[in-house]
Parts: sequence; structure tokens; C-alpha cells
Amino acid sequence: MSTHSWRDAYSGMSSDNIKGLVLALSSSLFIGSSFIVKKKGLKKAGVSGVRAGSGGYSYLYEPLWWVGMITMVVGEVANFAAYAFAPAILVTPLGALSIIISAVLAHIILREKLHIFGVLGCALCVVGSTTIVLHAPQERAIESVAEVWDLATEPAFVLYGVLVLIAVFVLVVHYIPLYGHTHVMCYIGVCSLVGSLSVMSVKGLGIALKLTFSGTNQLMYPQTWAFTFFVLLCIITQMNYLNKALDTFNTAVVSPIYYVMFTSLTIIASVIMFKDWDGQDPTQIVTELCGFVTILSGTFLLHKTKDMVEGSVRLPKHMDEEEGIPLRRHDSSNSRSP
Repeated sequence: MSTHSWRDAYSGMSSDNIKGLVLALSSSLFIGSSFIVKKKGLKKAGVSGVRAGSGGYSYLYEPLWWVGMITMVVGEVANFAAYAFAPAILVTPLGALSIIISAVLAHIILREKLHIFGVLGCALCVVGSTTIVLHAPQERAIESVAEVWDLATEPAFVLYGVLVLIAVFVLVVHYIPLYGHTHVMCYIGVCSLVGSLSVMSVKGLGIALKLTFSGTNQLMYPQTWAFTFFVLLCIITQMNYLNKALDTFNTAVVSPIYYVMFTSLTIIASVIMFKDWDGQDPTQIVTELCGFVTILSGTFLLHKTKDMVEGSVRLPKHMDEEEGIPLRRHDSSNSRSP
């Protein structure tokens, strides 16, 4: 009896969800591999020219670096397409798998040591991803881009969008000029808030293109071009402040915090706009959240141990901030005696 009711509750993944899952996994594979290929290209170019870290551009003449760049573009295109088929709550958290692929390939190809806790972090990401995949909501059937626009203009999501814009305005005008160079949350906050809107716009544009390629032309609708405009505007803003964060703070600090905030806000935006959880019971929702927290734990563990070797810690080169308190950068004059 219990087995029969379980089968009734779990009807399996829809064909669209499976397509989105395959595209998301392919995206992680391509993006994770691209980091390794590009690094091999950078090392090879550094032997005969000025290294990129010293301001050189010899890597632009290295075919291996371009192979890595093309691989990354393919991965981003696959990620874009995944949003057209599957809900954001399924696609976005799977981005953590690119970190696993990059770490494992770096251990095998680049001979970079993967700490035992890094292996545990990889395992946690796999377990969390599997949990989300098995309990993700089904993608709702949408017949035109106008339906997506109607969802985006409902009062709940309009309120969310207004709150995001107010928060971004306050961060950019008040907090970034005062604390942008000492508190990583200022830049990451803008990236993550705008990023949640960009994913919703990407999903709207992706659905429009999917329907167009299926034979139902959506390019005649002004909503398609409105989503295109929002995608470009959000991505430009997002990349601008992400570059500022990476230029100011250690990557080991920026990456996990950005992943947590961006993914969390994207899931919230998707739940509000597409009502992903409306057809799910509390058990499924809690299980998805547990899977997400498991991925977060694995991601943090991977980043915190990526510079560790057995029995000691290796500090990254050019590291000028303390790792103990990751939310703010300390000037060396304040943290060291003269």
C-alpha cells in the first residue's frame, strides 16, 4: 500500500525536465573543463611570453587558450538553453557541479593537490544535486511568451522586482562608496540581486526561442524583445560589479558567497514568478531545501580547503587579506605591526 502511494506521489521527471537536466549537466562539464584548458593555455603561453598575471596578453596567440574559451561559451549556451526547459530551482544549483569537475580535473591533469576534505565537498555536492534532481518540480506548460510576461507582471513578482531595485539603488549609491573596498557583501549583493532578475529574463527569452524553433514564432511579440533588453541590461550590470568584487577581494572569498546569494535569490525569484512549489507537498519542498543546503556545504568545503595540503595550509599567491573573516578585507597596515 505504501509503495503504491509512493509511486502515485512520484510520477517521474517530465521530458522537458530531463532535457533541462542534460543541458545543465553538459553546461557544468564544459564550464568546469574550460577552466583547466584555459589554465593549461596560460601556462604554455607564459613560457614564451609575458604572463597574464604580469599584464601580458601572449595567451591570445595560444590556440589552447582559445579552445578553453570556446568550451566555456558552449557551456554558457547550454546553461542558457537549460532554463528554457527546466525550472530554475533545478538548473541553478547544478552550477556547483562545474566546481567539482574543475577540482577533479585540476587534480588529475594539473597535478594540483585535492585535500581529503575537498573530496568530501565533492561528494556533498553530488548528493545534494541528486536530491534536488529527484524532487524538483515539473516545468509548467507555457504556450507563448505573453504567458511568461503575464507571470512577470503579477503583483507578487512586481513587488519582488521593486524591492530588488530599491536594494540595488541603496547599495550602489550609499554603501558601495563607503564600504565597497572593505566589505565584499556590497558588490556581491548587487551581483546576486540583479542576477536573480537576469535568470528570470533569460528564462523568458529562452522559452520564446524554444517556441520559435518549434514552429510558433514569438519574435513578433514585443515581450520577446523586452526580455532581450532586460537580459542584456542585467548581465552587463552583473558582470561589472562581479569584476569589481574579483578585483578587490580574494577569489576564494568571492566565489562561494556569490554562489550562495545568487542561487538563493534566483530560487526565491523563480518560486514567486513561476510558482514552482504550488504543485508540491511540504515533504518535497523541505527535501529540495536540504539538497540545496548540502550543495552549499560541499561548495564551501571545496573552496576553504582548495589551498590546503595534508598537515599544512598553502597561502595563495598575491593574497593580501586575512581568510579568517571572509566578509571584509583588512589593510595590511592594520593587521601587521611595522
